[in-house]
Amino acid sequence: MRSSNLFGKTLRQAPSDTENISHKLLVRAGFIQQIASGIFSAMPLGNRSLSKIKNIIREEMDGAGAQEVNMPVVQPIDIWEESGRAENFSPPLASFKDRRDRKMILAPTHEEAVTIMARSGVTSYRDLPFILYQIQTKFRDEPRPRGGLLRVREFEMKDAYSFDVDQNGLDKSFDAMVEAYKKIFDRCGIDVVMVEADSGGIGGKDSNEFVLLTDSGEDVILISEDGDYAANVEKAVFEKTVNPYEELTAIEEFSTPGIKSIKELALSENVPESKISKSVLYTVEDEVIIVTIRGDYDVNDTKLRNLLKGKEPRLSTFEEAQSSGIIPGYVSAVELDKFYSVVDDSITMGTNFFAGANKNGFHLRNVNFPRDFKADLIGDIAEAKAGYTAKGKKVVLEERRGIEVGHVFKLGTTYSRKLDTTFSDGNGIQKHVQMGCYGIGVGRLLAAVIEANNDENGMILPAAIAPFEVYIVGINLHDKNVISNAERLYKSFIDNGIDTLFDDRDEPPGVKFKDADLVGTPIRIVVSSKSIKMNAVEIKLRKNKDFELISLDEIQDKIFDLLPLL
Repeated sequence: MRSSNLFGKTLRQAPSDTENISHKLLVRAGFIQQIASGIFSAMPLGNRSLSKIKNIIREEMDGAGAQEVNMPVVQPIDIWEESGRAENFSPPLASFKDRRDRKMILAPTHEEAVTIMARSGVTSYRDLPFILYQIQTKFRDEPRPRGGLLRVREFEMKDAYSFDVDQNGLDKSFDAMVEAYKKIFDRCGIDVVMVEADSGGIGGKDSNEFVLLTDSGEDVILISEDGDYAANVEKAVFEKTVNPYEELTAIEEFSTPGIKSIKELALSENVPESKISKSVLYTVEDEVIIVTIRGDYDVNDTKLRNLLKGKEPRLSTFEEAQSSGIIPGYVSAVELDKFYSVVDDSITMGTNFFAGANKNGFHLRNVNFPRDFKADLIGDIAEAKAGYTAKGKKVVLEERRGIEVGHVFKLGTTYSRKLDTTFSDGNGIQKHVQMGCYGIGVGRLLAAVIEANNDENGMILPAAIAPFEVYIVGINLHDKNVISNAERLYKSFIDNGIDTLFDDRDEPPGVKFKDADLVGTPIRIVVSSKSIKMNAVEIKLRKNKDFELISLDEIQDKIFDLLPLL
């Protein structure tokens, strides 16, 4: 490609509405153009990098035995109603009615469609196992798109789906996909960690995220000091402390005028916050519920949602609490049996708690569970934090930030049961297929690579995904020797499969050097009157500051030697 024919322009300054470094550089380098909030077009340079990432994904998926398919973006809502996700997928499904007045949705993911595909082709255990994948457009109406390609509404995703006869087969397929993912991320030039994660709207029992650790990430990751445990904060568990046991004593009301917070009560009574039973009001499906947790812990909304089997909780407003007859600041589940009660298991790790008296200006001493209040649900809904002890270990958790670049799930029979996808085993018994699913956001992966590989001058892209491997800068192109040698090198590189951009523009050298750095091309070659007189060219690696002179006869071999290392 010649720069004079390349569509798109670079910018010296990023627009004011760009946020993180990858967003700024993708816009400045002319890789993307925003059409609407969270919706982008890929420009020629950006599309070249995205295409290379997709090629890497295809090679590794095919190498792992997966087969590529293509499923529709537009789907009838019927199949989502059949799976039970039509109303509870988050963010809500984008939908419209076609000319036949049939409600259609823009698919945010393809579990329903692929399960129906498998249902039509699987009858016997002999038809299993297999893995299907696609690289397809998805639409998720994110309420707060941000960070350029990191959180968008429309995006390309590689989603793969495995189908097996039993749990052992699912485990093998899962492990094969994990290994393929590690190869994909390695080839794209980033180091990732695999962490436990919440399954969210996809469902299933177990899931893991692949995370690029970076301070610019929006995800909070908790990692044990020894590195043996890592989890997204939405999923992380920790070792809860146990209060010293005390003999249960009679409940007692006492006056606490003006004291409404856990910290104030603990200071007033000279007790640790772990001695206080904290009640938080949530609204679930228009009903106020009471969530009780020990005062030294906070509620994890994702864990709470999972305990509620997918029902979405939100903090109740002051008005909602009052209209329900609850006094904010002094609430507890004691004598409020008409309200649905969720209890964190930390409440079982102590006795004689302090709690609200459900009376303005009063609290209670010696509140005990389950003597004094009920639990409709009990489980772990506490949020893990840095400094807590890792579950089952003697090491503490450390907090890191990261960007999710891949997610893998063990779905089990979550979809095959709902969509009646079965097979006949060796004894003629009908069983539901065991499924897994595996996703990588293509644009998000490019953005993550840039977040990890940049400097003050622009991107530093790995050769495998850079839009071009070599950037030829012609200086003094009016000099016949310069233009003839630059043209000869360019043609030779192209003929030998070296992906090359020849900057043949009538621009000052500084402009060309800045653009070469900005777009992250791994190798820059300068052809000038000075170098040609020495029968040589300057070669500089994007990640290095210095250049060296290489003879014209050796430059191509030099590039072939360098590219596998970049």
